[in-house]
Amino acid sequence: MKVLVLGGDGFCGWASSLRLSAAGHEVRIVDNLSRRRIDEELGCSSLTPIASPRERVEAWRACTGRDLGFDELDVARDASGLGALLRAWRPEAVVHFAEQRAAPYSMKSAGHKRYTVANNVEATHNLLSALVEERIDAHVVHLGTMGVYGYGTAGATLPEGYLTVAVRGDDGAPIEQEILHPTSPGSIYHLTKCLDQQLFAFYARNDRLRITDLHQGIVWGTMTDETALDPQLINRFDYDGDYGTVLNRFLMQAAVGHPLTVHGSGGQTRAFIHLRDSVRCVQLAVETPPARGERVRICNQMTETHRVRDLAALVSRLTGAPVEHVPNPREEAPENELRARNDHLLRLGLQPTRLASGLLEEVLQIAARFRHRADLSRIPCRSAWNEARAAELQPSPGTRP
Repeated sequence: MKVLVLGGDGFCGWASSLRLSAAGHEVRIVDNLSRRRIDEELGCSSLTPIASPRERVEAWRACTGRDLGFDELDVARDASGLGALLRAWRPEAVVHFAEQRAAPYSMKSAGHKRYTVANNVEATHNLLSALVEERIDAHVVHLGTMGVYGYGTAGATLPEGYLTVAVRGDDGAPIEQEILHPTSPGSIYHLTKCLDQQLFAFYARNDRLRITDLHQGIVWGTMTDETALDPQLINRFDYDGDYGTVLNRFLMQAAVGHPLTVHGSGGQTRAFIHLRDSVRCVQLAVETPPARGERVRICNQMTETHRVRDLAALVSRLTGAPVEHVPNPREEAPENELRARNDHLLRLGLQPTRLASGLLEEVLQIAARFRHRADLSRIPCRSAWNEARAAELQPSPGTRP
């Protein structure tokens, strides 16, 4: 199958591109390299050293004999360039990772909010409208987020995308309808994923596009079988306050001798998935497209849920690192419950990787190997959701900045 991977140079995009190529698909990556420029903006690069796109592609060919195409293109700003690429290559599937993915980064300033909305929403709409204009029947697989639901289940397990509701007709009789689950975004980043949902629903209904939306939990781990083949194939390991995901951040902090920083009470429950499972889910989705004319297929791409403070306690027991509670930069409830279904991907063959699998030690080993590259001043999250949270983040006299 010919698969175009938008945003294939990023954390999930690179690992997914290699998995799809290893599975025998003809893969072509499109990326504007914005994540590398954001490293420069933030003054904090990946804990693991990342080779150039050319070096990555050449290393993959040397290891496997398989070719990866690579095009530097901004799909949010260059709609005509995207249309020309689609017209010339005519992919059978398009995997869409080409969005700014960090909630804290999206909340840093008004400018970062505008960039996230413009980049993410335009990228999605440019893709959908180009597929219609070029008359290409390609299955779109989009990496969304569990955050579209908000962080709370109101006593009920979250369904996969759709909710059955009952309304009363004019005669008073109940009428059942199935609607998209109400959204409750917790950041501008999450808001853009909610807007993506509406775009997908429209184009699936109006133009019969085939779309799978993967509502992904927080990814932990950094290596897959493919990225481990050669040092130049190594994946990103983000640890900073903007891009570092919570479990990877704890493991990195333990490796460098830094306290495990828990925001607020740590009572926030989140959904998690290992990177190996994430790329497997993408492959399963690509290889089992919905029929033309079907509504958007929504899958909850997660394997387990945990409270943040429980994860910190787990890493502390494993490593001996102390736990430190710090002010929470996010505007959110201090405690929440979260339960969600993930039936679609389990039926397709996903075999979940659990925290108890032993891969926590693998992440620790990688963090320890590259700890000399860590900038400890970049660990704290300083992107506040509003003015009240920003005031709480200001260090008291005599405390560590």
